[in-house]
Amino acid sequence: MADTPYRRGILSEPLDLDGDAPRVRRAPPKMAAEAGLEVEVRGTPLYGVVVSCDAAIVTIRDRMGRDHKVRLRDGAFDVQGRQVTLVRPKAAATAEASRTASGSVAVAGASARVARASRLLVEGVHDAELVEKVWGDDLRVEGVVVELLDGADNLLEIVRGFGPRPGRRLGILLDHLVDDSKESRIAAGIDHPDVLVTGHPFVDIWAAVKPSVVGIERWPEVPKGQSWKDGVCAALGVDDPRLFWKRILNSVSSWTDLEPQLIGAVEQLIDFVTEPA
Repeated sequence: MADTPYRRGILSEPLDLDGDAPRVRRAPPKMAAEAGLEVEVRGTPLYGVVVSCDAAIVTIRDRMGRDHKVRLRDGAFDVQGRQVTLVRPKAAATAEASRTASGSVAVAGASARVARASRLLVEGVHDAELVEKVWGDDLRVEGVVVELLDGADNLLEIVRGFGPRPGRRLGILLDHLVDDSKESRIAAGIDHPDVLVTGHPFVDIWAAVKPSVVGIERWPEVPKGQSWKDGVCAALGVDDPRLFWKRILNSVSSWTDLEPQLIGAVEQLIDFVTEPA
């Protein structure tokens, strides 16, 4: 019987039993998905910071502030250009402890950024103190300085004197920004692509704090023509408005103590003045 012709194929070479051992592919290292960790999801454009992580899902917040839930898979992430496998942190409370008062992810060890040319203007000292209490950490990281208007009457002159332009934006927060109010009429006279005016509907910044936080059922009604702060204090039996404001401010610990209208207005301004030119 004739020998069957030898047919070479892709696996037809003789085995070299004394050769090098097959190369073993190492598994990517494991890394705890701590809140604030900057990560990239491999094979996608998603890049951001870890907000929270459970046994199966990690939540990543992108540069626009949107949260994305991503399933934990081996080697599915890059951290500083290195492929890793994210795992749930041992301490489940870590994510909660690393939040700022505004609800943003705290950047561990971050120092204040050099101030931007852009500015955020508020009407008075109480507005500035409340913004600092809740958004101060965020503003320092972003390099945003808050300045006082001392009322909105001279707003047009202030805007002209500031000289807004690309890279030098102006965000303005006004009280009582409702139809037919003095503030809304002033705001309507400002039309500039590098100026944004937002506000809340309350007569005074005090009322942007939830009354339950201060320990009252509701903010009192104050007749038109009367000083709102004085009217509130009189209705509540308070002698010194300055001391009452300290009580209000000290009662605020985070964004959850504020009314949504103020939260949205401030967040919109911060996004506007920090947007790349």
